Amino acid sequence: MKPVYAALAASTALTLPAMTQAAQITLDTDMRRYGGEDAYLAYYITDANGKYVRHLWLASGKSRWWDSLSSWYAATQGSSSEIAGLSGASVGSGRSLSVTVDVEDALINAGYQIRVDAAVEHMPRSPAEIIVPLTDAAAGQPVAGRGYIATFTFDM
Repeated sequence: MKPVYAALAASTALTLPAMTQAAQITLDTDMRRYGGEDAYLAYYITDANGKYVRHLWLASGKSRWWDSLSSWYAATQGSSSEIAGLSGASVGSGRSLSVTVDVEDALINAGYQIRVDAAVEHMPRSPAEIIVPLTDAAAGQPVAGRGYIATFTFDM
């Protein structure tokens, strides 16, 4: 039994550092003033062609409205396994949201993008409202939204 434990410990020691190489990224979103309910926001990473890679954060209190986040929902089918531990409350008009997430180092400066879908109940949807390259050069640079988001910035 002892050789099995030694092999397990050695393999864990060799693989754990590779699995944990991630940067903490802070996503800052300032909402425009608009008349309506709180906005749902889906933050996710895509490749350069817009193909979904992985989820970052979901600001939404009600799963019944997730399909309004149309690009994100089409990629994930609203799977709760995609957002496990990565969700919070929706964001109101004129308010701000700041969350910190882990992103694998391999995705930074490698052609990937951060995208944000926005939706407000009974109002027009805003898929891919924010598209910003996941690069050192784009970090800290405010990006204007096309609808409900006034500005979005990420920092590493």
